[in-house]
Amino acid sequence: MATRCTSPASLAVFAVISSVLIALDVTGSGVTCPVVSLAVVTGLVSLLWWLRWRRDDRTDRRVCVLVLGDLGRSPRMQYHALSLSKHGYHVTFVGFLETKPREDVLREEKITMEPITEVRGVRVGPKVFRYVTKVILQSLQLLHVLLKMETQSHILMQNPPGLPGIAVAWLVCVVRGSSFVIDWHNYGFTVMALSLGETPLVRLARWYEHVFGPLAAHHLCVTTAMKDDLQNNWGIRATTLYDRPASVFRETPVKLQHELFFRLSNTHPQFQSSRCEDEEEEEEERTVFSVRDLTDDTVTLRAERPALLLSSTSWTEDEDFSVLLEALEEYEGFIKGGASLPSLVCVITGKGPQKDHYRKLIDSLHLEHVEICTPWLEAEDYPVLLGSADLGVCLHKSSSGLDLPMKVVDMFGCCLPVCAIHFNCLHELVKHEENGLIFRDSQELAEQLKSLLSQFPSSDGRLGAFRTNLQTSRGQNWDDNWDQNVLPLITAP
Repeated sequence: MATRCTSPASLAVFAVISSVLIALDVTGSGVTCPVVSLAVVTGLVSLLWWLRWRRDDRTDRRVCVLVLGDLGRSPRMQYHALSLSKHGYHVTFVGFLETKPREDVLREEKITMEPITEVRGVRVGPKVFRYVTKVILQSLQLLHVLLKMETQSHILMQNPPGLPGIAVAWLVCVVRGSSFVIDWHNYGFTVMALSLGETPLVRLARWYEHVFGPLAAHHLCVTTAMKDDLQNNWGIRATTLYDRPASVFRETPVKLQHELFFRLSNTHPQFQSSRCEDEEEEEEERTVFSVRDLTDDTVTLRAERPALLLSSTSWTEDEDFSVLLEALEEYEGFIKGGASLPSLVCVITGKGPQKDHYRKLIDSLHLEHVEICTPWLEAEDYPVLLGSADLGVCLHKSSSGLDLPMKVVDMFGCCLPVCAIHFNCLHELVKHEENGLIFRDSQELAEQLKSLLSQFPSSDGRLGAFRTNLQTSRGQNWDDNWDQNVLPLITAP
């Protein structure tokens, strides 16, 4: 049976309810108020007691996986849901359905999607007032969703975003006797500070995480650095669960590469071969990277193809893509200066609030040897494109300095070498001069692109060596990693 939250926690909830009613008493409403208050408290206690113990034989095989964000862009939580289902748990997957999750998540009979909508709050009044109303409305919505579902043995929640989810999920666990698990991907207040600065709202968010975060029964985190910080500064003992690539992330066979390139060429001219080539070879199906012989269905990569540079992003403040754009301008300068380098097709995938801003910057560039496109890829196409790329670039710069970019994990699963911007704990993932390079500014990135692509498309040189290192040093996969670190928490008596 699942570990239940402590009795003091339950008493705290009842104390809050009683305090509210006592406050109403003090305002003065007649001699019957104490009687009414006592009756209401008794009724609420009875209701909470009934909800807490409304369990059945299947309760211990039910888990809620909760994200106050887009489920389709929460790969780690999708992996949690799949791992739980593989071990026979029935998963209720709660979150926003803005982007379609992975097909294997949608197909899994033991996973039930429970969509919620992002509450906008009121549109008038001071910013703080609008934010407070949004939090209150989101709390009520989430409380309703969690209490109407069957009792779960565990609620496994992603943080961030954790406001108001942590407090609501904890309260539901208190009421229903479930075990609360937080998976710390980062700190919410440090993410907020990127756009708001050190404001009272950010300080309130920090206080909120410090107060409610430690109330969970179990904690997971993404790096050893975060584990140490949680222990030293928050009094939280967490288990490090490193991100690992799913099995779909692997090197892509040439034929599948061509099929994706050809589909993308219908909407993105950067993937199209020149028109004169298509007119000359009617028995061939061409993209800028590949050729398919229609007579025998063989596919080959073109010897004179451009290098495919890939980056993925949520277009948020923790990724400064002007660094990449400046590096590409310098790379263009190398070619114009006589350097023997391939042309580049730079693909930047993802959705997010700053995409339009960077699209305008990209459109203002005038590059002859570098082409840039920003497609949104379906979940099934993204790993195929990663496995087809020649080099990855990561601009993720952790707001806390304690998390690692999942995109690099996926790139490494495809044996794709990476150039990544430096921050404190990046060395836990990217080994400089072993599986990629770490840079600090656009000039250093441009020099790294020049060095790595100088012998392209030959597999000799540093780029080939990094790929070979990734091929021969594939670590523990997600399933084994999860079974070792998470399953004992879920099955603990």
